[in-house]
Amino acid sequence: MPRLSRTIAMLAAPALLALVLAACSPLATLNALTPAGDVQRTAGLAYGDGPRQQLDVYRPGKLAMRGTPGTPGALQAPGAAPVVVFFYGGNWVSGQRDDYAFIGRALAARGIVTVVADYRLYPQVRYPDFLTDAAQAVAWARRHAAQYGGDPQRLFVMGHSAGAYNAAMVALDPRWLAAQGMTPAVLRGWIGLAGPYDFLPIENTTTRPVFHFPDTPPDSQPIRHVSPQSPPALLIAARSDDLVDPQRNTGHLAQALRAQQVPVQERYYDRVSHTTLIGSIAAPLRWLAPTLDDVAAYVLAAPTAQAQGGERSAARR
Repeated sequence: MPRLSRTIAMLAAPALLALVLAACSPLATLNALTPAGDVQRTAGLAYGDGPRQQLDVYRPGKLAMRGTPGTPGALQAPGAAPVVVFFYGGNWVSGQRDDYAFIGRALAARGIVTVVADYRLYPQVRYPDFLTDAAQAVAWARRHAAQYGGDPQRLFVMGHSAGAYNAAMVALDPRWLAAQGMTPAVLRGWIGLAGPYDFLPIENTTTRPVFHFPDTPPDSQPIRHVSPQSPPALLIAARSDDLVDPQRNTGHLAQALRAQQVPVQERYYDRVSHTTLIGSIAAPLRWLAPTLDDVAAYVLAAPTAQAQGGERSAARR
């Protein structure tokens, strides 16, 4: 019977995918089909003054909150969980954190405190203002993680598509965290899913005004900021991505990181597209790719700051 059940599930999965993608709101469908389980959500926390500068925190239910919500907690919490700050995609022109509840639920169910953040979009802002928002959200997580059962010493930034660009720039270009009194060294690592890291000249007409085309600053490209001090990375892409070239972006960035002896892991999946890659984290689409498993394993297995520093020093000797 178990084998028969698995066979039926595999046969039904493509039909389920078709229904999800044909829905009026695919992301809402993924949220509805990804159970909250023993996950607690604290919504609408401000990391800045604007309406788009808010975030939600998802934490495993077994973690106790410390202190008063919205006030800084201690920087150490015995047995605390790792923390991931997630930024969604949308070509810097669309997106909202409520649509990505399935990310927060999925990661929190694996024992990871997860912050899903909004950020300002075009035409309200252009490059680099959304990177200021991203750095502010990461700094907020660093300062407040302990309140929600998280360990600020085990902090990661993660994103998909345009959100992966935001994550990459926060991790690789020190300017953005420096404005928050921090450096990328506060990150144990970062995770990019189908990110654009090297996309000049800009061909997408929607993206052009976001980056001041034709006067796009060359230093807007994450690949230009790789250095020996860059945090470790997990880079994931769809092998057949027709929106963001996986070899030019994921592959070349991985090569650049390795050239600087920065630890990097690459994953390429066959059964997903640019959009279904992020969807594969949701419960009904996990059969498409082991995205959730790989991300959770990377975060949970990351060394402490002290161990990581020792490993990287040894690698350079």
